Amino acid sequence: MTDLSNPIPTKPPRSQWLDIWDQFKTHKGALWGGIIFLTIVVLVFLGPFFWNIDATFIDIRSRNQGPSLTHPFGTDQLGRDTFARMMAGGRTSVSVGITAMLLALFLGSFIGILAGFFRKLDGILMRLTDLFLALPLLPLLLVMMLLFREPLSASFGPERGIFILIVGAIGITSWMPTARIVRGDVLALKEREFVLAARSIGTTNTKLITRHILPNVLSPIMVSATLGIATAIITESALSFLGLGFPPDFPTWGRLLFDATDYLQQYPERVFWPGMAISLTVLSVNYLGDGLRDALDPRIRGR
Repeated sequence: MTDLSNPIPTKPPRSQWLDIWDQFKTHKGALWGGIIFLTIVVLVFLGPFFWNIDATFIDIRSRNQGPSLTHPFGTDQLGRDTFARMMAGGRTSVSVGITAMLLALFLGSFIGILAGFFRKLDGILMRLTDLFLALPLLPLLLVMMLLFREPLSASFGPERGIFILIVGAIGITSWMPTARIVRGDVLALKEREFVLAARSIGTTNTKLITRHILPNVLSPIMVSATLGIATAIITESALSFLGLGFPPDFPTWGRLLFDATDYLQQYPERVFWPGMAISLTVLSVNYLGDGLRDALDPRIRGR
């Protein structure tokens, strides 16, 4: 006879997020990429609170100095502290990357889910995606910058207007890969048994998408998010390097590279610092996305 007064203790089920974390930890590149990216984000956003030199402060007597204790990265041709400008530029570049990624992610996920779930919209939305993929992105970005730069600057101010323009231009021209990936997953998911069972009991399309489809496509969306940050940072840096980004007194990593090209032979370190920051950020984000893809894929998890 079983003694019901002393039931055998059962081990609580293991959280799926712990399995994801265990798989993520095995990817050393992703782990170091996450640490480096987090360090860069903390440094550029919190560093100015601890560094008492303003990025726009001009000290002609200290111009063109090399690295020292007072100025770890040296100074530029106007005596401005390069370390402070690197933090200010990183804050702008990372903000542009994250905001543009969110916009591209929203557009790509929305279009991908609609195309995959509704057969009538699939052809139209995928042809629209093909059209955007066929456009030459850099010339399109340059045209958008030239057409909307002045109106947005006049409406929102030079810095905020250019920020809105760059984020909008990058987001509108980089949602297509996310849309294709999400559409493919939705096409497979909507034929699964749990979706058919939910449909058989009268679940509306809106609830099907929000409760059953969307949670199961979060894995490719999160991977696209990490890779989208890297793409947006590179695109913003390229526009700023071409002189079509933010104003000269509003530093970004691309703008610092552009300003340093005139002094490349005399002071090569001015090109090195922003170039290294862009490379480290993009490389760490790419490794982070690679690790997240492996950790979130149940077919790979546990290997």
